[in-house]
Amino acid sequence: MNGTNFPILIITGRPAAGKSEVIDFLKKTSSKERLERFHIADFEELDDFLYVWESFEIDDILSRNGKPRVWSDEKYWFKDHFTWNLYIERIGLEYRKKLARNPKYHDTMTTLVEFARGGDNGIYEALTYMHEEILKRAALIYIRVSYEESLRKNHRRARKGQEDSILYHSLPDEKMEFYYKTNDWEKLEKKDPNYIEVKGFKIPYASFENEPEKTLDPMLIGKELERVMTTLWEMKK
Repeated sequence: MNGTNFPILIITGRPAAGKSEVIDFLKKTSSKERLERFHIADFEELDDFLYVWESFEIDDILSRNGKPRVWSDEKYWFKDHFTWNLYIERIGLEYRKKLARNPKYHDTMTTLVEFARGGDNGIYEALTYMHEEILKRAALIYIRVSYEESLRKNHRRARKGQEDSILYHSLPDEKMEFYYKTNDWEKLEKKDPNYIEVKGFKIPYASFENEPEKTLDPMLIGKELERVMTTLWEMKK
């Protein structure tokens, strides 16, 4: 980490928790304010939803041409648990490409890593598949909402025809329940209130409290995000 910005910020939580809304807020914040208030430089995103959707599109193309689907069945259930971790590996690959192209990448840039996990596909498991180049530079924000709030917001954000959109994709209720009704976040908090240790790396974390909902109001997003990022900055020093 250099003297002014986080190199890598992992943002995770349940679907529709508010992750994409926080990132959208940061996009609309001036570079100067974003750096001063949140210690986030100009940034690029690595969001595994893009890989999820790409897998569905590839499987549909294969089906239309009489070939077997690789990643998902006809109702878009994943065939193999490992597929979730494959997407995390892809994030690591894309990140290493950035460093290879520009070893001084983080002198001016922050990388935001976004993913949602739950059920048998735990947050900690996902972190164990993160590359060490990410783990050694990362801080983490968990956007906290209950499952019921996640479900409500998942319904609200659905936009027909925009199923591939970062802001407007949603999941059927049966997939929400199967994949995300439970997660391992509370267990991680109980183990250590400040750090998550993964492969020998201690990742500082803090929770963005989004219930009652703050992510509809830019002023509330900014206030809560500043609290969270200030906490993380002190821990990172």
